[in-house]
Amino acid sequence: MNGRVYGYVRVSSREQNEERQIQALTHFGVDTENIIVDKKSGKDLEREGYASLKKYVLHKGDTLVIN
Repeated sequence: MNGRVYGYVRVSSREQNEERQIQALTHFGVDTENIIVDKKSGKDLEREGYASLKKYVLHKGDTLVIN
């Protein structure tokens, strides 16, 4: 893989724990500082972290792993 590797995690509510998903991403090789977490409903497509990844973070050659 060329470029950086980023991870994206979404959980539906503030009460849900994202740790299992983060752990899976780190086992895949994603550094924890490159993991973005959104706590938003699945029906809402306005996800701040995901939008930021697409607009500002990801560049050609990067890899995004979604769990």
